Amino acid sequence: MRSFRSAFLLAGCAVSALALAGCSRSTGTELPPATFVAMQEGPGEAYVIGPLDQLTIHVWRNPELGAEKIQVRPDGRITIPLVKDMPAVGKTPSMLEEDIRLQLSQYIEDPLVSVIVNEFAGTFSQQIRIVGATEKPASLPYRANMTVLDAMIAVGGMSEFAAGNRAKLIRFDKQVGRQREFALRLTDLLKHGDSKANVLLQPGDVIIIPESTF
Repeated sequence: MRSFRSAFLLAGCAVSALALAGCSRSTGTELPPATFVAMQEGPGEAYVIGPLDQLTIHVWRNPELGAEKIQVRPDGRITIPLVKDMPAVGKTPSMLEEDIRLQLSQYIEDPLVSVIVNEFAGTFSQQIRIVGATEKPASLPYRANMTVLDAMIAVGGMSEFAAGNRAKLIRFDKQVGRQREFALRLTDLLKHGDSKANVLLQPGDVIIIPESTF
């Protein structure tokens, strides 16, 4: 009888330990892992110009109509010779080129326009934001093939009291039209080198890192 009670207590303790271990990790859906070193690099989505981006605009054979290192205003517009208050935010460089070309065609014949983005800020929908228990909360411009590891290196890693395995990634799913939540295992990734804990990011992702409660 005594041995039966001992076995029952040991089984109960084991179940409790497993439950506590499970609680130490986020319960959200996990994303498929990404390799530390990409086997093949590929282009990302077309870049969308954001407020405070810095642009260079060339008009072939008409350099006086262009502009060097012009900053997109906070209201999302730019002004260059013969083009006043042109909306730039939310457009790709090629879209902005076409809009400027149409505007300039009122004054010159068949203008050839090129738009180069010199400094990137991007729209909020293209930034990666990292908040919570990190050394340096930040908004980072998304770049093609960017992973959680890249983002965490950029912000200097987690703070001393971060609960990295309870971190979450918030992503807007365009296919279903709603926000989704995924589990991240940042402690396993950054402190234990678990390659399976590294995942690919998408434009607009938000990484939230809670602090440990004990």
